[in-house]
Amino acid sequence: MLEHDQDLESTSPAWISFADLMTGLLGAFVLLLVGVMAAQLDMASKLEDEVQKRQVEEQRRISLENALAIPLASGRITLNNGRIGISGKLLFELNSDKLEPEGRQLLKSLVLPLRSYLQSREEMLMVSGFTDDSAVGRRNRQFEDNWELSAQRALTVTRTLIEEGMPSTMLFAAAFGQEQALVPNTDDKARAQNRRVEIAPVPKVDKASRERKTNTQPG
Repeated sequence: MLEHDQDLESTSPAWISFADLMTGLLGAFVLLLVGVMAAQLDMASKLEDEVQKRQVEEQRRISLENALAIPLASGRITLNNGRIGISGKLLFELNSDKLEPEGRQLLKSLVLPLRSYLQSREEMLMVSGFTDDSAVGRRNRQFEDNWELSAQRALTVTRTLIEEGMPSTMLFAAAFGQEQALVPNTDDKARAQNRRVEIAPVPKVDKASRERKTNTQPG
């Protein structure tokens, strides 16, 4: 009987160690399973957010297309990824920031649909001027460079839209010079494509965001 008890005592540590090992493995498996499930839930949430974002963007695109149906159908403007493109030759003579009569009529036709589009959204218009890569100083000494020419053209379009009824709080001007060309400036046709003005809806910066940015400025 004593020998039997001694045998049980000698085997007990082995069983205890095995049980501890199985408990540890089970715990690790549970943690791994929880981690995998959490990762899957996170991925599903991100996927749902991305789907909703794409749906919003698609609705925005369709809404903008509907608002600009008439000028789009006439071929006087283009719409690409939410950016309304207007050829420079419809608005200005070469190397000039003086708006052509046809250009004014086109901008006037855009005011009502764009204003209606913006009224229900937290967006405003960025009016951007672009040029080709030819040095403007040699062609028109009125402008220092392509930056200045593109800036003046963007300002001309912005001011004209305001004169034709667009609230000044709904838009601002930006200049890109010869940067961000649509196509390489290889010939006159390509350069004509790059001389353009774009009008793009962009999100408004709310007052709280502006205040946070101001408070984080050094000094």
